[in-house]
Amino acid sequence: MKMANKRSEFAFLLHPLTLHQHVQHWLAEDTPSFDYGGFVVGETEETAVLLCKSKGVLAGVPFFDAIFDELGCKVEWMFCEGMLVEPATIVAKVTGKVNKILLGERVALNCITRASGIATKARNVARLKQEHSWHGEIAGTRKTTPGFRNVEKYALLIGGVSTHRYDLSSMIMLKDNHIWSAGNVKCAVEEARKVGGFSIKIEVECRSIDEAREAAIEGADIVMLDNFEPGALHGAAAALKKEFPHLLIEGSGGIKMDNVVQYFGPHIDVISMGSLTQGYETVNFSLKILKEGHDPLNPTVTVE
Repeated sequence: MKMANKRSEFAFLLHPLTLHQHVQHWLAEDTPSFDYGGFVVGETEETAVLLCKSKGVLAGVPFFDAIFDELGCKVEWMFCEGMLVEPATIVAKVTGKVNKILLGERVALNCITRASGIATKARNVARLKQEHSWHGEIAGTRKTTPGFRNVEKYALLIGGVSTHRYDLSSMIMLKDNHIWSAGNVKCAVEEARKVGGFSIKIEVECRSIDEAREAAIEGADIVMLDNFEPGALHGAAAALKKEFPHLLIEGSGGIKMDNVVQYFGPHIDVISMGSLTQGYETVNFSLKILKEGHDPLNPTVTVE
């Protein structure tokens, strides 16, 4: 279809059936009945250019491709996914019937602007990790948009961070409500092990070092030290690692770009950041139909 070498290696993670279902749902949501605008423009063959209007990491290519493939259009990319793109740059060309290009325009832009925004923020925090030679993993969380998780988790990978668990079935995470409802950490972990067996890791959210120690004794694979201040986090992590060398320790709660460096430490294995998929700045893209005599980088200007 479309210059597959421009896609990231992570594109192979996406199940084609799931991708197809997402695209069909998005397109149906955006045009539930008549395509009035499409009636106006007709079915002439046209080419549109995808313009990057703000600096960012290009992400979301497979979703953009799948949307236009569903509509019988072809996409040609000028940049590889994961590359940093500067403003006023033509990133791709879309060719097909003009009504179909416009039918997919907003849906495709919604995907790529958001995916690129997440990937850009993830790349920035991954760079901080590299600059400070920290050994652990920075991870997104399950704080994603309903119906859009596939795009957001994919964008985290493009940006160079971990996705954490994808959903409730990916790993057993026992949070405060689970523990209170089960009675205590011991009961919660025991019940989780019954159904998770040997193949699914168990993580326990802990509000104190005592809870973390109890979780480790009961066989939890990971403890999340939640809402610890950096100094308290590092002290608790050091004590736990001394007792349980193979225990994975995650820091979480209130961690943002401006303070994440304070959480890097030799005994912290994972830092999770809900802000990677909440509160990011999108990368601005637009799609413009190419017309003879007009500059696509400035459509209001007539070219002599």
